[in-house]
Amino acid sequence: MISALWGALLIRVHSSPVSSPSVSGPPRLVSCGSSQSSALSQSGGSTSTTGTEARSRALGRRWCPAAIMLLALVSLLSCLLPSSEAKVYSRCELARVLQDFGLDGYRGYSLADWVCLAYFTSGFNTAAVDHEADGSTNNGIFQISSRRWCRNLTPNAPNMCGMYCSDLLNPNLKDTVICAMKITQEPQGLGYWEAWRHHCQGKDLTDWVDGCDF
Repeated sequence: MISALWGALLIRVHSSPVSSPSVSGPPRLVSCGSSQSSALSQSGGSTSTTGTEARSRALGRRWCPAAIMLLALVSLLSCLLPSSEAKVYSRCELARVLQDFGLDGYRGYSLADWVCLAYFTSGFNTAAVDHEADGSTNNGIFQISSRRWCRNLTPNAPNMCGMYCSDLLNPNLKDTVICAMKITQEPQGLGYWEAWRHHCQGKDLTDWVDGCDF
């Protein structure tokens, strides 16, 4: 996407009608004042050749407003896009991150409970989104539902976590952990997640954190 926008920037500037046709060589990313500088260099009067050339070089270094805006957009997108990239954690990597967030022992659940839950809900994929028939979505590494906990395009959803569902797709997991903690404060605890009830509850989960260096 970035390369496509950069190509559009080059095309926009090179095809600008104010570019000087008399300049030989490869096209430049400047041209707002090139036609003016050409006119000055061909005009007579009291203006010296040296002064005209200096002004021509100065004008040649000025970029068109449209080119500046396109370049700014490309730069902005290059900063924003990496932050939205999906991340699939490894087992021990996720265990360390969740431990740093204080989930080990939270509400009586072990770190292995959380790692087991993440595996059976999303396969450790922070960008996982499951679309339900009613238009709701399950989002992120813990597949948190938009029916109650976050806001997507569904109107009048309770949004108990006070965040957009897209926030739950962030690979740094901060918003995900905050929302998961809030869910776990409910009477069901981790039992809110069907995947945890079926695959993790009451089972020996030591393998989920075995060999992880904390």
